[in-house]
Amino acid sequence: MEMRFGTGLWGLGVCRWLALGLVFFAMGCRAGWAQGATAPDSAQTEEYIHKSWDELSRSMTDCHSLKDVKVTSDPVLYIPAEMAAPDAVKGLTESCGVKIVTLPKRITKLGDLMPAELAADKMAPGLLYLPNKYVVPGGRFNEMYGWDSYFIVLGLIADHREELARGMVDNFYFEIEHYGAVLNANRTYFLTRSQPPFLTSMIRAVYEDPASFPDRATAMAWLETGYERATKDYETWMRPEHQAGHTGLARYYDFGEGPVPEMADDSTYYPDVIRWLVAHPAENHGFLMKGPAEPNAEEAARLKNTSCDVTKSTVCAKAEAEGYRLTRDFYEGDRAMRESGFDTSFRFEAFSGATHHYAPVCLNSLLFRYERDMEHFAHLLGKVDDAHVWDERAKKRDAAMQRYLWSPKEGTFADYDFTRARSSTYAYVTSLYPLWAGVATREQAAQIEGKLKLFERPGGMAMSNTASGMQWDEPFGWAPTNWLAVVGLEAYQFKDDAKRIAEEFTSTIDRGFAKDGTIREKYNVETGTSDVKVLAGYKSNAIGFGWTNGVYLKMAALK
Repeated sequence: MEMRFGTGLWGLGVCRWLALGLVFFAMGCRAGWAQGATAPDSAQTEEYIHKSWDELSRSMTDCHSLKDVKVTSDPVLYIPAEMAAPDAVKGLTESCGVKIVTLPKRITKLGDLMPAELAADKMAPGLLYLPNKYVVPGGRFNEMYGWDSYFIVLGLIADHREELARGMVDNFYFEIEHYGAVLNANRTYFLTRSQPPFLTSMIRAVYEDPASFPDRATAMAWLETGYERATKDYETWMRPEHQAGHTGLARYYDFGEGPVPEMADDSTYYPDVIRWLVAHPAENHGFLMKGPAEPNAEEAARLKNTSCDVTKSTVCAKAEAEGYRLTRDFYEGDRAMRESGFDTSFRFEAFSGATHHYAPVCLNSLLFRYERDMEHFAHLLGKVDDAHVWDERAKKRDAAMQRYLWSPKEGTFADYDFTRARSSTYAYVTSLYPLWAGVATREQAAQIEGKLKLFERPGGMAMSNTASGMQWDEPFGWAPTNWLAVVGLEAYQFKDDAKRIAEEFTSTIDRGFAKDGTIREKYNVETGTSDVKVLAGYKSNAIGFGWTNGVYLKMAALK
């Protein structure tokens, strides 16, 4: 496994960049771009996207929507405790073999109802009811996700599917009201964590689209509801558990314990992590502990407090290799990483097992944008005092980001380890988020733009310049981060950069589609292809794919 940090904190030699161009050309020829492959055709890619929205759409009355390949139990649909099962779903037991269950109590915030409580009552993991149709990412991800949906909504609006886009945002309003927050996704095992907070960005996208509402009165009433729900969702990120020490910044955090249940279909992941850490002891920062494969009662009791509960979690029971187990602290970081959406990389130490020890650039940029959006909504709704409060919150976050996340010496924003009071040395593409959010000054933006070659590859923006073998590291590029980089650069008038990156990434998608007629979850941006080899974690390259579809349409409009 190669670990590249470059020269200094963010260095990358020009020679390497030029060499990559030659490698890219050679690999392109071998991949058949110029010979033996169907010529890329953007019109065909767009036609595929137009049709794919319906194929990726799910609803509570569609039997396919209720299946969960990540957890192999029989399908269960859960209804909020405070409402009766809608008539539309009452026939699912007979038509789909789905068990319909009412949740045992009302949920007002994340962690109110722990998945373990359902398991203790022999209630299997299941889908959480949502009232409207929604678009799923694709592949094994057969539910509505928290941050995927922002990029999907952008694509739906661009493709004139306004009703579907608005319905998805309404589903998030429902989640906040009945499940306590915007969830990672609408499954019971996600009741302990959220995802990157794009809610206000989704609200703006729908509200500012003239075709989404029949008249202004309807739009304003919808915005009023959105403002109330977003205010409640914001409280999730202000809870003590989500605070990054005394920095005034936020961190990712999951209120659950132990390994995540959704890894039940990838039983090798945690053992793979253990084996890698054993082989690389210098990277084991308190992540490993001695622990038997088949613990007795005394050992199981010890592991419950120091690692995870082998008596209640089959994933935990199998998370052993070479006489070692993972520590409780690693599992806290692993869960926080999954709330970040970047699962998995080496950004926050090995396998991002220390995610919860950092104030990340991405999350705090998103919250700054959230606060500014809420200030804007308050003004639109005539809530002058509220607008002032949101303005003050944004200013405080701005000041904290400048103090802890901006590195004047390196000229970039970097994640901050608040437990050891030091900036991360890991170059990551989220350093461009402050441009998208509008928190960077003009001078800071210019310095960040000068470091694009850290991440820019012939096929788009890579996640990092560290080839860890994980899917959220080099050489892999993803639609959401490419789009945020493009929008941020354009906002600061680096229009040539934005257009170039958009063309690079859409061309990569076009080549992949020409090769096999699919759009994928992620791409190898060094080779400009969909050929992806991941060493551990989610090793497949899922077909669909919701956010890639949305970003492609938005980028195509920039050309």
